[in-house]
Amino acid sequence: MPKIELLFLIDDDADDQHVFAEALSEVDDSIRLLTATNGLEALETLKRAPSRLPDLIFLDLNMPKMNGKQFLKEIKSTAQLSNIPVVIYSTSSARVDKEETLDLGASDFIVKPNSFGEVCNAIRISLER
Repeated sequence: MPKIELLFLIDDDADDQHVFAEALSEVDDSIRLLTATNGLEALETLKRAPSRLPDLIFLDLNMPKMNGKQFLKEIKSTAQLSNIPVVIYSTSSARVDKEETLDLGASDFIVKPNSFGEVCNAIRISLER
């Protein structure tokens, strides 16, 4: 299994981004973290640096400008981006959100944990898959 070197977190909540960054450095401080606050910004970032794409994307669903489902549809229909694994990382625990995003090509669906330790554990599990 290839080593994850670059992880992309797409989430409009600054606090969640901060906690995720801290947790990622706790789990594996060699992994670089790239962030965006919505799907549109994330797409622009990916298209600006096509030679260095992330190895894994964590994607929130509820964001302004372009939400997670719209972003997921877009990258899964773009040849050079379609193979990047996407983990949905959302406060939503709705079964319809999980089913729809998995059908759209997400590799996993994680309901955002409430504690730092659970965030670390969620990241660790996703990195091992």
